[in-house]
Amino acid sequence: ENGSRHVLKPMDSEQLREYGHRMVDFITDYYKTIESFPVLSQVQPGYLHNLLPDSAPDHPETVEQVLDDVKTKILPGVTHWQSPNFFAYYPSNSSVAGFLGEMLSAGLGIVGFSWVTSPAATELEMIVLDWLAKLLNLPEHFLCKGNGGGVIQGSASEAILVVMIAARDKVLRSAGKNSLGKLVVYSSDQTHSALQKACQIAGIHPENCRVLKADSSTNYALRPELLQEAVSRDLEAGLIPFFLCGNVGTTSSAAVDPLAALGKIAKSNEIWFHVDAAYAGSACICPEYRQYIDGVETADSFNMNAHKWFLTNFDCSLLWVKDQHALTEALSTNPEFLKNKASQANLVVDYKDWQIPLGRRFRSLKLWMVLRLYGAETLKNYIRNHIKLAKDLEQLVSQDPNFEVITPRIFSLVCFRMVPIDDDEKKCNSRNLELLEAVNSSGKLFISHTALSGKIVLRCAIGAPLTEEKHVTETWKVIQEKAKQV
Repeated sequence: ENGSRHVLKPMDSEQLREYGHRMVDFITDYYKTIESFPVLSQVQPGYLHNLLPDSAPDHPETVEQVLDDVKTKILPGVTHWQSPNFFAYYPSNSSVAGFLGEMLSAGLGIVGFSWVTSPAATELEMIVLDWLAKLLNLPEHFLCKGNGGGVIQGSASEAILVVMIAARDKVLRSAGKNSLGKLVVYSSDQTHSALQKACQIAGIHPENCRVLKADSSTNYALRPELLQEAVSRDLEAGLIPFFLCGNVGTTSSAAVDPLAALGKIAKSNEIWFHVDAAYAGSACICPEYRQYIDGVETADSFNMNAHKWFLTNFDCSLLWVKDQHALTEALSTNPEFLKNKASQANLVVDYKDWQIPLGRRFRSLKLWMVLRLYGAETLKNYIRNHIKLAKDLEQLVSQDPNFEVITPRIFSLVCFRMVPIDDDEKKCNSRNLELLEAVNSSGKLFISHTALSGKIVLRCAIGAPLTEEKHVTETWKVIQEKAKQV
């Protein structure tokens, strides 16, 4: 028992069969019992330091020992993103198909940075991004047969960074390297903080980041005239407007910016127009929601996260660009040790030149499996179901005089709060934070919050793969009960 059986050979096919079965069983049991855990982990900071030894073991331990520790020590410190009662942030979908694709990718263990390092990895990525572009009815110029194409990034933050660097270098090639201090970026104040981080990394001066105010009069969408004024002012001051980020489904409230009108302003001023549809892009495969990306044909780049609401395990962020050369000009390197015939003859795409790192996993397998094992119609209905559940919740909230919906629901996010008593907004804010704390520490569900126009707002984002009507009804009951106590 303690002898040679437990001397691990790093890759032994029979051991993989045995342990792989055990791991799949372990994860299957986890999903069967996922509702029995508190959704939001209730541990204290530093809890794990008291439970695990302070150095690595010298000799192999058994898989049983490790899995026992996962059960007793790791799982208590896990917040259960796949729980049917997880309604915080935005969803991060997992599925059988996504899991299988992830498993296959891990099993093949390739690093596909250039075409030659695994031709299938590059070509499958091009094919599935075209498939999805067609499902979203994206303009032709985003397909891989022309100058554009799609690529899988790790996250929307990486997507926005690579296109900003591409846009920056494109402008500096004509305006001169010393013009960096004149470059200006535009977005609404509802845009994800990833834009600010991209500016910090790309060397855009903080005073040249125009964060334009969006308010309840447009349901927190960016007003085109506000953008036009800012661009005109900057041009008069001798600055160079170069990058605009539009949103389809903002982080706080799932607001949708008017893409066509913004795109027109961007085009006439030679500004790179990036559309961030990280969460809501998935819904746009349904013909009835496609209208929310109308105007995307004016965009230079478009991004959605298949790992949010499209049943594809994290990480899988899809980025399409109109001009792949803008990316490769800014990001490509050609060291001697990577030279090969196919690349030098310009016959292939080398995705290393479309992203920040060199190395990349075979992520297209997950997306391919999701599209094949579920099919487009199933995926559309999956999304429609979550939107219907969110509609029902919005209805419940608006029927309760103690609560109000803060901004109209478009997709599957409901933004609401307890109403103020005697118009006391300050007290109302602290009461809503108290409610949030009470709901989340019950362990029965997990929601998060935001601030809109100075009001603390509770966000309930419906989109976990296991969520059903009963979970939403029960969640609303818990919120009402806790509200009475508060």
